[in-house]
Amino acid sequence: MLENREGQRVPKTQFRTRVDHDWVNVSTDDVFAGKTVVVFSLPGAFTPTCSSSHVPRFDQLTDRFRQLGVDTVACISVNDAFVMNEWKEAQKAENVVFLPDGNGEFTDGMGMLVGKEDLGFGKRSWRYSMLVKDGVVEKMFIEPEKPGDPYGVSDADTMLEYLAPNSAKPLDVAVFSRKGCPHCARAKGLLRDAGIAFEVLELNEQYTDRGLRAVADATSLPQVFINGDKVGGADDLENWLANNAIADEQRTAA
Repeated sequence: MLENREGQRVPKTQFRTRVDHDWVNVSTDDVFAGKTVVVFSLPGAFTPTCSSSHVPRFDQLTDRFRQLGVDTVACISVNDAFVMNEWKEAQKAENVVFLPDGNGEFTDGMGMLVGKEDLGFGKRSWRYSMLVKDGVVEKMFIEPEKPGDPYGVSDADTMLEYLAPNSAKPLDVAVFSRKGCPHCARAKGLLRDAGIAFEVLELNEQYTDRGLRAVADATSLPQVFINGDKVGGADDLENWLANNAIADEQRTAA
């Protein structure tokens, strides 16, 4: 039975990290003392759910967490420093601190070290997340104990809902673009001026004209999508931003 450690201090241990070509010991005091830290722990680097969902969403929401008083977002896995460094680079997760718990000492101290021998993993971490304030666990979200690798409560959005119930989530924005396109540059400038983060997809790099037609039913560029909805080109985006600014002002006034 996995134990909820809310109200308890995190275990004291050392994380053996690699910085450039040197070993650097990072203590739990270095990570947690005097800080508010969001931690998410998972079974293994480069594994499917961890790479496709768990890490990317925490990385995307880190700026929002910081606005809510979080100092650090940390990922802990029972993997060595070399693996964790390579995984961080592969994930392009610049906002998240990756902490290698190669011997499982921190995970064991949290009561979250479980056997994954059926997968050839040995001992690994159960999937969970927690909010830690000055070394004391305030809140834990532990995945239910059932076969497989459940993933439903330790995600970044659940943590965000705990920190700021019913608050608006950051927009998910993608811009289908082409290098050298002035209208594309204008659309990206409008988003930057509005303080909206976005992902750029470049023609003939991440997609082709066929992909653009399939997704946007269009051939002109840019094509901007927000939260799954097609906004359109730069003029359409400008109108969308103006209308949504008015809606935001009305909500604030109300």
